[in-house]
Amino acid sequence: LFGLVAGPEGKAASSAEEDMELTYKVIMEHIAVSDDEGDSSDSGGEEKTQKKKKKKKKKKSPPPTAAVDIDVSKLDIRVGVINKAWEHEEADKLYCEEIDVGEEGGPRQIASGLRAYYAASDLEGRRVCVLANLKARKLVGFKSHGMVLCASTDDGSKVVFVDPPEDAAIGERVMVEGFDGEPATENQVVKKKMLDAIFPDLKTDGDGVATYKGVPLTAGSGKCVAQDGLADAQVS
Repeated sequence: LFGLVAGPEGKAASSAEEDMELTYKVIMEHIAVSDDEGDSSDSGGEEKTQKKKKKKKKKKSPPPTAAVDIDVSKLDIRVGVINKAWEHEEADKLYCEEIDVGEEGGPRQIASGLRAYYAASDLEGRRVCVLANLKARKLVGFKSHGMVLCASTDDGSKVVFVDPPEDAAIGERVMVEGFDGEPATENQVVKKKMLDAIFPDLKTDGDGVATYKGVPLTAGSGKCVAQDGLADAQVS
């Protein structure tokens, strides 16, 4: 760039002044060319960046899940009958029970902490209300699949069965008027902690009738009632 500078028509500059002028002109032309190239590369870079942005599609956020109303309709309470009952070998508070709830697979095995309140002979042949959509779990080594509903005083001094009506069929679902719907799955009951939300509103009224928010639990042609009419008691 800074060698011999040619004048007009390729001839050598005739004077030092012309030489300086031509040198300045060549330098400025070189700078202009460099700027053009830079602008071109910059615009090319911007285009590439924009293309990359276009390629990066925004991930669609999942649609909001509908809120689930948690009430007694989510519980699958069935009329059952205790075929057998025996003392748990390792837990002094538990009875092991074989209960028919009308399922094709046969009777269920359920453990209940009732040894302080009933003799084993009092259980066999008794009709009960069974909470059936609970996951099976081991209670001191005994696999229990479900829960027998009972009413109890606040201090726990008295615990009695909630009896279904005499004409209720084995396997019939216990219902509450105004709370219709399909029961939740066993997993949903656990994951959404449904028992914590529902049990506080399960109580007996002044006549010992099992209710949810004051509405009776029914099956067959009648109401489910705590044994001996235990009134104003918690049901669980």
